[in-house]
Amino acid sequence: MSINFQYLKSITPGIILALVFCLFSQGINNLLAIEIFGTPKSPISTVLIAILLGILMGNAFTPRPGMMIGLDFTQQYILKLGIIFLGIRLSFEELIKFGSIAIPLIIICIVGVLILVKLLIKKVPISSKMSYLIAIGTSVCGATAIVATAPVINAKKSEVAYAIANITLFGVIAMIVYPYFAEWYFYGEPIMAGLFLGTAIHETSQVAAAGLIYDQQFNSPETLNIATVTKLIRNTFLVIMIPLFAYLYNRNETKTKNYSLLNIFPYFVLGFIGMIIFRNIGDQLFLSESSQPIWQNSVFMIKDSAKVFLSMAMAAVGLSTNLKDLKSMGYKPFVVGFIAMITVGLVSIISIKLFTKLFL
Repeated sequence: MSINFQYLKSITPGIILALVFCLFSQGINNLLAIEIFGTPKSPISTVLIAILLGILMGNAFTPRPGMMIGLDFTQQYILKLGIIFLGIRLSFEELIKFGSIAIPLIIICIVGVLILVKLLIKKVPISSKMSYLIAIGTSVCGATAIVATAPVINAKKSEVAYAIANITLFGVIAMIVYPYFAEWYFYGEPIMAGLFLGTAIHETSQVAAAGLIYDQQFNSPETLNIATVTKLIRNTFLVIMIPLFAYLYNRNETKTKNYSLLNIFPYFVLGFIGMIIFRNIGDQLFLSESSQPIWQNSVFMIKDSAKVFLSMAMAAVGLSTNLKDLKSMGYKPFVVGFIAMITVGLVSIISIKLFTKLFL
């Protein structure tokens, strides 16, 4: 297997740019904490600074085309590596515990959003394809779900672009607002806050970033762990939802689109579980006085790398977000997207309150 040096050369500038923004954001975070607020921790997290700084600079100075390849690589692959690395924080017991709580809540939220979007398109005239894309993007896993669903319902490129812009906009808003809202509404209860972030925010990257914001601001790694597990379980529902959407859309058609479950399965979920296995095996193997410090340092390094990779990905998202494109897309799909965002948030809150009263 040969290494494609030309490809490596093409992605390097964009990756370096994302890394520079990540480091610069950490510097601003430290400056805000020490020099301005005089507190140990800044009220604005590094991840939040990274995406806001990226949006500001990306729209003030359009990144060169050569940078975009590396920025896309950062959003797709470095992001997933960061999410995989988050698995180092968890034990098997936590995975099973959080997963068993999350699954019924995820199902309730998905069903709630699908019903709402179906009702909304009767009031707000948008195409049925657009409604399907917004519904699955809001309820399951954002842009990934939209891109995977588009071929099976024969969606146009413009409809895919609209839906992704919709999900990106409201997902970023939720990512910024929901960590602070969750801390206030759930009185700092980590399980409920994590379940809320994991079920109410669209994209995996946005959930991981929101969980990291919560952890950085309110010192709650458990919330980050719960939010990540909940979202990754939610992602696996693609395997159910895309065949369902294909059937619903094509049930009156003579031909149906071919799709492969293998192509739509989010494989980085397996990497996340693999990292949990790696952590738990390592904890059992490296128990001696000589090996334990080395193992613990390795775990800390992976944890810190996850934070850096997620901050880089958020900077790349910000740098790639064109606000002019969002403005030119019209308001009707955004009305549906906004109401869908509010609905999934409300359904999540109500479900969490009822579920935790009954079972926790």
